[in-house]
Amino acid sequence: MTLTSRVIPCLDVAAGRVVKGVNFENLRDMGDPVELAAHYAAQGADEITFLDVTATVDARATTYEVVQRTAEHVFVPLTVGGGVRSVEDVARLQGVGADKVGVNSAAIARPELIGEIADRFGAQVLVLSLDVKRAPTTASGFVVTTHGGRTQTSLDALEWAREAIERGAGELLVNSIDADGTHDGFDLELVRLMREVSSVPVIASGGAGAVTDFAPAIQAGADAVLAASVFHSGALTVGEVKDAMSAEGILVR
Repeated sequence: MTLTSRVIPCLDVAAGRVVKGVNFENLRDMGDPVELAAHYAAQGADEITFLDVTATVDARATTYEVVQRTAEHVFVPLTVGGGVRSVEDVARLQGVGADKVGVNSAAIARPELIGEIADRFGAQVLVLSLDVKRAPTTASGFVVTTHGGRTQTSLDALEWAREAIERGAGELLVNSIDADGTHDGFDLELVRLMREVSSVPVIASGGAGAVTDFAPAIQAGADAVLAASVFHSGALTVGEVKDAMSAEGILVR
């Protein structure tokens, strides 16, 4: 895995604005994506993740214009997800400045998409986004959802992660729906389980509320930590998070 741990602010975007909710519901406006991305880059963000959270639900493509404006003002790696359904979508996103793309619902609907993207662009371009909920009906206790967490599948989250890696996914973005927006800390059990099955980097997402929440996620096996509302609200800065991680002996950039 990576030698240094990454801190990644996430921009959940709907209708061209950054939004945030709790457990993927009750979204509220948090600001302009271009301004926020530039702000976080200046704070020392290692990457920015841009997720169009309504693209799949609305059956439309990602808002390319917003991605392009963001890429023009931000000079750290940009991962874009939401509404990615084909290699053509990936090519277009790269054309407007995306460094990596996230796929979720479309890959579950047609797993062959993972290999198609990896074969054409390389595994390093492809981030598999998993929106995960606790579910006692699965062997691992975790199930994958689609359409922004609105539709629960029968897929065991760990089994799907294994399959996606075999098909060519280069990174896992593991979103805990149960922890999302709660500020109660990352789902460390989920992170540990994903680390056990993953041969590629794991990004922990969902639940960050305090500066002390990030180091435990890295210690549980994550290669990167992703957060949204604690950064958008100004409660924490990227620098404060990195300082706290460094104080725990974690290497940061």
